[in-house]
Amino acid sequence: MQSKKKKNQKGKRASTQASLPIAEIKDGVVVLKDGTLRSVLITSSINFALKSEDEQNALISNYVGFLNSIDFPMQIVIQSRQLQIEPYLEKLYEIEKNQANELLRVQIADYRAFMRELIDIGQIMTKRFYVVVPYNPLSNKKKTWWTRFKEVLKPMASIRMKEEAFERRKGDLESRVRQIVSGLQGIGLQVQQLQTQELIELYYSTYNPDIAFQEPMQDVDKLRIDEPTSV
Repeated sequence: MQSKKKKNQKGKRASTQASLPIAEIKDGVVVLKDGTLRSVLITSSINFALKSEDEQNALISNYVGFLNSIDFPMQIVIQSRQLQIEPYLEKLYEIEKNQANELLRVQIADYRAFMRELIDIGQIMTKRFYVVVPYNPLSNKKKTWWTRFKEVLKPMASIRMKEEAFERRKGDLESRVRQIVSGLQGIGLQVQQLQTQELIELYYSTYNPDIAFQEPMQDVDKLRIDEPTSV
């Protein structure tokens, strides 16, 4: 009897998804369990210290103007991650094997060994800069505490927006994204909106930093995903 109870308790344990605020990711948009949407932009950076005083003042002025031009919140995220150089080394190895010129093959091998030694000596970190653009429809404020609580307990039975409502909210979100992109490009940054595969990889590596380094995320189109059943 006790063993059966233990098995039942294990079966009733909440999955990892129960602790995540994300309901689904589709069409380059993150849908949270409370019905709000998120778009994520990746941006380049500017070496502010290398700019002249006039250039620094111009950048500050443009950035202040950009912040004053938006009437909604946004989140700036900076992530530091260990540089994943293994794919690069594997590519070099393939080039080395297929290189007919003996001298070039030796030089590639030496360069590959140098890069390997450099990585082994010290961890090389890379920084990435993201801007999270939210959209919170007013209708979500009408949700009761009990409704939000049930969405957390049963993530697989959480809201699945009707396509019409999703497209309407996505359109409102995209107008915000265009405004953010235009403002950031105006201060000299390169900006790119993350699409579905890139968003999944970002959240996968964010919530599983150690695992993601050893086991990179597969292409979402090649994953087998069971559709949730309604209860």
